[in-house]
Amino acid sequence: MKTKTKLAAGILALCMAANFSGCAGNGSASSQTNTAPSSSSSAASSQKDTLKGSVTIYTSQPEQDIQALIQAFNKKQPEIKVNVFRSGTEEVVSKILAEKKAGAVKADLLLVADAATFESLKSADLLMSYASPELKGISSDYYDADHTYTGTKIISTGIVINTDLVKNPPAGYKDLKSADYKDKLVMPSPLYSGAAAYNLGVLTRTDGIGWDFYQSLKANGVSVQQGNGAVEKAVLAGQKSCGIVVDYLALRDKAKGAPVDFIYPSEGSLSVTEPIGIVKGTPNERQAKAFVDFLLSDDGQAATSQIGYTPIKSGVKAPDGFQSVDQIKNLTYDLSKLVQTRDSDKEKFSKLFG
Repeated sequence: MKTKTKLAAGILALCMAANFSGCAGNGSASSQTNTAPSSSSSAASSQKDTLKGSVTIYTSQPEQDIQALIQAFNKKQPEIKVNVFRSGTEEVVSKILAEKKAGAVKADLLLVADAATFESLKSADLLMSYASPELKGISSDYYDADHTYTGTKIISTGIVINTDLVKNPPAGYKDLKSADYKDKLVMPSPLYSGAAAYNLGVLTRTDGIGWDFYQSLKANGVSVQQGNGAVEKAVLAGQKSCGIVVDYLALRDKAKGAPVDFIYPSEGSLSVTEPIGIVKGTPNERQAKAFVDFLLSDDGQAATSQIGYTPIKSGVKAPDGFQSVDQIKNLTYDLSKLVQTRDSDKEKFSKLFG
């Protein structure tokens, strides 16, 4: 994943939490990092200057997390008011595309699940190019070669188990086809979750997994919920013993003492990078750039870790229990192919699961 067609972020979403660039089949993400590209002095100083005004961000990030991030940003830029619209990735994308069609885009920034989603937005000419001066330490796998979007964190999808109910934990995805999990498994829907859509595209093209995996889960009585939060709640409550879910939900509950554990699958992790991009034509360009710069800076990445996500910047400590960006074995696929087949993949999933 070293060219712009092979970003893995860290999810189908398509996967929609890394600006991956490159073309490769199934494999692991590289750990190469690059020096930040040159940028104008005004861009380089945007985070240091005290700015005023407002900026509006559309995001799929949980409400409490985006608010914590805004609080950290406002310690650096107290005079910038950050307005938020949040929903699932698919709804966020539908909203901004409808606004573009109406000629009334209200967003200045987009922060949603995966690189594949941003490739679609890039194709729709919605994103401006901005090479942040804070790219040093971030692998070129995780940002667009044209700098229309940049990954901000690594969100890995794996397996959550209720430790009161599961005594022999699965090692990987293939184990979930076992009769041990008959009617006990839950997963998010790719029709709602961007990360789940990315996962669908990657897993169905991974050797040894494929569509057979989803067909087997269907036969095994898997429950399909709207999003990752519903999956985690079902396992936490003991309604299901096992689920496919993003890392931070399970690991945060585990840290609170809940009877759950998170497993990084033996086949590799499905990772999205929740990229951020600036909307082309925004009247609040300087404020938007300042937010991007903060998020990619050491301080912003430390805040990301404190909130409970794996930082995308090498050298910034991951939260306890999380694998670091350099430890994660990332399952990915040719990003251009994932973008091309996203709708048909979701249609096939919809027909399979009714």
